[in-house]
Amino acid sequence: MNVTQSAMTLPDLRNPDRLALFLDFDGTIVAIANRPDDVRLDPETREALADLNGLLAGALAIVTGRDIATVDRFLAPLRLSIAGVHGLMRRDAQGHTYAAVVDSGLPTAIERAVSPLLEKHPGLLVERKYGALALHYRGHPELEQASIEAMESVLGEFREIEVKRGKMVVEVKAIGGNKGAAIADFLNEKPFAGRRAVFAGDDVTDEDAFVVVNARDGISIKVGPGVTYATYRAAGTVEFLAWLRQLPAQLGG
Repeated sequence: MNVTQSAMTLPDLRNPDRLALFLDFDGTIVAIANRPDDVRLDPETREALADLNGLLAGALAIVTGRDIATVDRFLAPLRLSIAGVHGLMRRDAQGHTYAAVVDSGLPTAIERAVSPLLEKHPGLLVERKYGALALHYRGHPELEQASIEAMESVLGEFREIEVKRGKMVVEVKAIGGNKGAAIADFLNEKPFAGRRAVFAGDDVTDEDAFVVVNARDGISIKVGPGVTYATYRAAGTVEFLAWLRQLPAQLGG
């Protein structure tokens, strides 16, 4: 793919009334943990998100592979606009939720396909989502190829499904959008409409969003190493969160 040589710097943002901020969750505003449920949203980060949501008049959204309800639990009591399951679900700033129509039997079929591998290797973790199932092999990195093959074995059973790869995770989901399409939908609505998009993410599943944001003359930020379409880069989650936590003061000033 045509990638940018993203700078190891982070942007200097001003004019909050002209910006819309979109943030990935895992690896971006929380450090990746061995188990998905073990991630922790720091109080300082939650406070910064609340301040930014106010400064941006609600033009802040989380764009993630997680379910909306799961992210809500980590953010509570803060409630933000969210696109979940890589765009299969989306809750707008008015609280309306949209979800692609999916085959309700898909997660069960995927789990059935990977059950022999799970029985043999209990350290593998399954994350069930709306219209999707993710298999985490962080505890068994040597099982990467076996995990991929097990997940891909279900492709012939259903139409309009896809496999997504991430950091130590492989996921099968219904086709119904991606992170870039979710951001485009947000930008067609108030309070996001007419604003310049800023999106930060750390994984290959964020590249669709970088492409959309770049095409709209927005600001794209890659968190961590790897080839990317993003035009800015943070060395990792720690550096990105340090930048994010000072952003309310910068915008407010």
